[in-house]
Amino acid sequence: MRRVIFNQKGGVGKSTISCNLAAINAVMGKKTLVIDLDIQGNSTQYLLGKKITDSDKTIAHFFKDCLSLSLFGGSTNSGLENCIHETPFPNLYVIPSHPDLEPLQARLESRMKVLKLRDALDNLSGFDAIYLDTPPVLNFYSQSALIAADTCLIPFDCDSFSREALYTLMQTVAEVKADHNSKLEIEGIIVNQYQKQANLPNQLVDALIAEGLPVFSAMISPSVKVRESHSASKPLVHFVPKHKLTTEYQALYAEIHGS
Repeated sequence: MRRVIFNQKGGVGKSTISCNLAAINAVMGKKTLVIDLDIQGNSTQYLLGKKITDSDKTIAHFFKDCLSLSLFGGSTNSGLENCIHETPFPNLYVIPSHPDLEPLQARLESRMKVLKLRDALDNLSGFDAIYLDTPPVLNFYSQSALIAADTCLIPFDCDSFSREALYTLMQTVAEVKADHNSKLEIEGIIVNQYQKQANLPNQLVDALIAEGLPVFSAMISPSVKVRESHSASKPLVHFVPKHKLTTEYQALYAEIHGS
């Protein structure tokens, strides 16, 4: 199963959600891969404890290879296998981001390489689940991820701006589904930074549910433990396994997987 975590609004927790769901999946004994397509590299740093300075073993290297042609006209691309890093956590792997993604984007778009990630993932075996972390904008990399994914998870931060952006986002997913990826489905909306005692978050969530949108009942509370886990480069299930926030992520994981 390939899941893309996508929202065109920044600061809604895409990387945190990607890494924590992936870490729980790995703890369940499933071989899990995170692909970091955001130039900021937050998932990379969260799982590896550092940014990657050498592009030779990153997602940028894969896309560079997509631009290379052999003398016989075929791609020299050797796939994603050589870009995969082990993390310190059993069963959890990452393909890191790299700053070279930025200058590559225009060339990849002009050469119409938006299907290459999907094709490479079709040929990648051995993983039970793949999580695609995307940039906070609809660009070449987020489009590539949406085309490559089976389902889309949408983080939703509890404010009015996020609600307005949600409709545009869902239209974007519908267009990608219609034009490039007929199997793509919105798996659900993840309510993040949810303050149960505050009026506005409850009003916003109730409105989404009333509209029939697929809002997960398991919601993620704000907590300083998130930033502490970022600093420690340990997903919550490893950093504070008994904390309330960790149990919320575990409940969300269970709901996503129907267990």
